[in-house]
Amino acid sequence: MENRIAKKTRETNETKINIEMDLDGEGKYDINTGVGFLDHMLAHLSKHGKIDITLKATGDLEVDAHHTVEDVGICLGECLIEALGDKKGIKRYGNSLLPMEDAKADVAVDLSGRAFLVYNVEYRTEKIGDFDVECVEEFLRAFSSSGKFNLHVTVPYGTNSHHIAEAIFKALGQAMAEAIEIVGTDVPSTKGIL
Repeated sequence: MENRIAKKTRETNETKINIEMDLDGEGKYDINTGVGFLDHMLAHLSKHGKIDITLKATGDLEVDAHHTVEDVGICLGECLIEALGDKKGIKRYGNSLLPMEDAKADVAVDLSGRAFLVYNVEYRTEKIGDFDVECVEEFLRAFSSSGKFNLHVTVPYGTNSHHIAEAIFKALGQAMAEAIEIVGTDVPSTKGIL
């Protein structure tokens, strides 16, 4: 099996991002986006997905975190596509139902080559520290869109916004670990391609 590693650099007037991803890693991470809460969430994605991620980003945080969060999602999705290659042998589907104290997240992915996000989450606060909770959805939309996969996220209950977001990212990591797992030799689709 070839190494499933990808590197990306993205530079715009709003952000500069360098990222390396290894889908067959151990969950090691070195992440610095300038957005502390995003770093914390991406660490969970890496650790629970057993995906090694090295990521450095700078952005126009004097405006807000939105551009940085979205562009990091775009870059992660692009790396995922590159690292997956022709997708031969992957399991393709993954899901995780994960409790985090008062909250529970249900996350399912299909590495189908088609982007779609379903996001059924309600928060009781607008911010987690200085992080806008709406940026969680923006990240997930950017990640699934540029990564070309279906992502369904449902949080049926939860009172603490930090716990809700953390449950989502941990569950996303576990679902992704399952979906990228090599379980065969052919493309898991009757079409023959994904």
